[in-house]
Amino acid sequence: MYSRVQRDACIACGLCQLCAPELFNYDAEGIAYYRPDHNQGTTPIPPEQLTAFKQAYRQCPTGAIKRQTQPFPPADKKSTTHLL
Repeated sequence: MYSRVQRDACIACGLCQLCAPELFNYDAEGIAYYRPDHNQGTTPIPPEQLTAFKQAYRQCPTGAIKRQTQPFPPADKKSTTHLL
């Protein structure tokens, strides 16, 4: 399974990082991104992190965390700008 954050939907609530700190982090503006590949959606979620991912995914109040079984297509600039 692959993931990335739809950054324009993120409200910086902090739940994803609390649930899955190995998978989610925040940029200088406080917007979340998927850590393993800097929000590209091309690195699979490590199997040992799936439980934490599912918790973060379910608790995201805006649905900004996206998932799919295949890698995501290349992100637009809005999805990746301002990452640390």
